[in-house]
Amino acid sequence: MRKLSGLTILILCSFWLSCNSQKQPVSLHPENPHYFLFRGEPAVLITSGEHYGAVINLDFDYIAYLNALHSKGLNCTRTFAGPYVEFAGWYRYSADQPLSPASGRFICPWARSDESGYINGGNKFDLSKWDEAYFKRLKDFISQASQRGVVVELTLFCPYYNITAVAPGDPDLLWKYSPFHPGNNINDVGNIPRVKALTLDNGSLLAIQEAYVRKVVSELKDYDNIIYELCNEPYIQNLVPHDWMVHMTNIITEAESNFKYRHLLSHNYANGVAKIKNPVPGASVFNFHYSNPRAITLNYGMNKVIGNNETDGFEPDDVARLQAWEFIIGGGGLFNNLDMSFTTTDASGKARAELRSQLSFLKKFIEGFDFVGMKPDSAVIKGGISEGLSANALSEPGVAYVIYLRKRDLRDVSPVENDLIVELPPGKYQVVWTNTETGKPDEETIQEHQGGEMELKSPLFNLDVALDIRRINQ
Repeated sequence: MRKLSGLTILILCSFWLSCNSQKQPVSLHPENPHYFLFRGEPAVLITSGEHYGAVINLDFDYIAYLNALHSKGLNCTRTFAGPYVEFAGWYRYSADQPLSPASGRFICPWARSDESGYINGGNKFDLSKWDEAYFKRLKDFISQASQRGVVVELTLFCPYYNITAVAPGDPDLLWKYSPFHPGNNINDVGNIPRVKALTLDNGSLLAIQEAYVRKVVSELKDYDNIIYELCNEPYIQNLVPHDWMVHMTNIITEAESNFKYRHLLSHNYANGVAKIKNPVPGASVFNFHYSNPRAITLNYGMNKVIGNNETDGFEPDDVARLQAWEFIIGGGGLFNNLDMSFTTTDASGKARAELRSQLSFLKKFIEGFDFVGMKPDSAVIKGGISEGLSANALSEPGVAYVIYLRKRDLRDVSPVENDLIVELPPGKYQVVWTNTETGKPDEETIQEHQGGEMELKSPLFNLDVALDIRRINQ
């Protein structure tokens, strides 16, 4: 047998230790893959997060931001990694939104060159060189999130939308801010129409995009609090074809092929509601934008997490709260309210602190159940839902039930009550009506039930109320 040299043994041992030092990243729960497993505990990810520029905007204080999430017990954030950036004042956004860095304050994976001329201040980019300061900032952000128990959805790409409605006469304006745009780099790449930027027909950009994905995946190998989202809204304006999505997903899979553990991959599938018909290979989380529980119902049989990881961002707190409760009690595993109160001016987002408190009540509420054993239950409610109300339910039949009632017309804030009819097996039950605004019980009773239908009268509520029914073992 050929003997190995001491140096060879040292190299092999170092490689083995490197592969085996990686911690188990957040994953699908093995008993119920509609939810997560994070650091040995079942998890639902609930947050109200910044507008995706925490890392790429040098003026954004992400420590203050993460402290604001942690103070409310929220456990997720979503951020963009760098190829896409917006400009001050685009859409309806204020100039101090995180994804719109001020002149000269944009940092991304690629180093600046010695040639001036980036459209938003500073030198152009050299797409053949990495900016180590960026990766230091990225890893510190993820480390700081990790210390606070926050999972980071890291979005690698975003299409360059046609924004004629915002910038008449210049549909390419967003594209002109990307490091991939030929006017912003010294590498003679990107001389293509905007619509080809995230396609397999983008010339030399494809190799740069592949190298970027490999670099990010390599740098973040050892973090357990990451979910990779390949592309934000690839379906908008049909700008990102499926074959490019598959190709780049395969790059991630290949880059992680020697890892002890692989990170979850999220596929942002549609706005609103859709049946998932062409998922990218290996995706375990399917996120919708501006969605509702019908997206969960349509796709529940996939046995994957269904999330809603972007809301409108400008809706009142009451609307955001109702969306969150409805989606999570509908069986969702992830909810992220887009929170425009986090800015470079106020990274702690004081203006929507009350909403984050209300979302924390939801998180504590669902965590108070053994939710891994629960699933959406349309059969438990037998009637009594008043006109103008809707209901969602989760249950572990015979053990625990959650029913969420809300008004459909949120302009009507007059107090109402509801005589709900549910069907339960025989037993003794603790019945608690919870105020979603305060997180506190409104009414609590113990009821003996002979089996079959039971009528439960709600307390007065303005917009919504949650019902917690648990069987008491005797």
